[in-house]
Amino acid sequence: MKIELTQRTVLNLAAVKQIAQAAEDKARAQGLSVSIAIVDDAGRLMHFQRMDGTPNSSVEVAIGKAVHAVNYRRDTAFHQKLLSEGNNVVLGLPGITPIEGGVRLLHGDQVIGGIGVSGAQAAQDGEIAQAGADLLK
Repeated sequence: MKIELTQRTVLNLAAVKQIAQAAEDKARAQGLSVSIAIVDDAGRLMHFQRMDGTPNSSVEVAIGKAVHAVNYRRDTAFHQKLLSEGNNVVLGLPGITPIEGGVRLLHGDQVIGGIGVSGAQAAQDGEIAQAGADLLK
């Protein structure tokens, strides 16, 4: 009997640093200071950086957004939209951070990690995170 194993693509530190740099570049271009967290497909932190002047609260929020994107296989904007439409049941989901700024890192249709950004307005956090995620396209 032959066992079939699944192959998958995983993030490495070099790629993660490039993704974080693209996000930081986007933030700087907008004159913003943010925290940037990148997690692997298990939601474990691989890279974190906090730009000068970023609020203390942004640290845990950025990590939470990245973990949310991986665990729920959805960008955090998805759950933020549901919540804004009155679907308060979203708040009962474990480990959720339904605030825009958490984006899945995709290789094809496979979620290989997540990036979370916090420190600006939610929509700006989302744009900055997307700038990092776009490197994988």
